[in-house]
Parts: sequence; C-alpha cells; structure tokens
Amino acid sequence: MPDPRTPPGWPAEVLPPHAPDWERTAVAWLYDLCPPDYRAHEVLRRHPVVLARFAGEHVHAGVEAARAGLRTVRRDLGGVVGPDVVEAAVAAYDREGRRLLAAGQQVALVEAALRGERFVPRL
Repeated sequence: MPDPRTPPGWPAEVLPPHAPDWERTAVAWLYDLCPPDYRAHEVLRRHPVVLARFAGEHVHAGVEAARAGLRTVRRDLGGVVGPDVVEAAVAAYDREGRRLLAAGQQVALVEAALRGERFVPRL
C-alpha cells in the first residue's frame, strides 16, 4: 500500500521524502534518467535540486524527440523498411513518449520535495 504522505505518482525507486536518506535515492534515480556524462559535473553532484532541474530538462527533450519521431517516422522510413517495421517504430515512439511524460511528472514531484515542498493529502 502506498504511503499516504507520499504524493500520487511518486517514483517507486525513490524513498518517500520524509524517510531518512531519501535524497540519496532521489539523486541515484535522477542520474539514471540523465546521460552518463552528467555525473562529471560537480554542481550536479553537490546540489540535488540542480540535478533535478537538469533531469527534468533532459526528459522534456526526450518527450519532444519522441513527438518529432512520431510525426516523421512514416515519411522517413516508409520506403526503407516494410510497413510492419514502420508500425513497430511508431509504437516504440509512442511507448517511449508516454514513459518520458510519466518520468517528467515524477521528476517534478522529486524536485518539489528537494525544494522543501511537502505533500499534504486531501480528503
């Protein structure tokens, strides 16, 4: 059962924001959403809220890339691969776009918690 003190949509990989050491799990999860080279930036290692901002922007760029891919995949691959492959590529772009949208919402929740915002459940 989900913790009622944790906002709906909170990532399963991150401890609830009231748990001890939750920021460590948040940082690990945020880094998993980012390119590996982000680990080299000291500002991201020292300031989790900055890492959350970078992760959010990276995920947003992925959403936009998936949308662009959906718009152009049939035109760009239609004469190169068979229709079944094109449709599989469309489905992959769609799944990835949805995954990234959800990740973006989760990043926003984690970033809010890192900024000190607390979730108050509504009745």
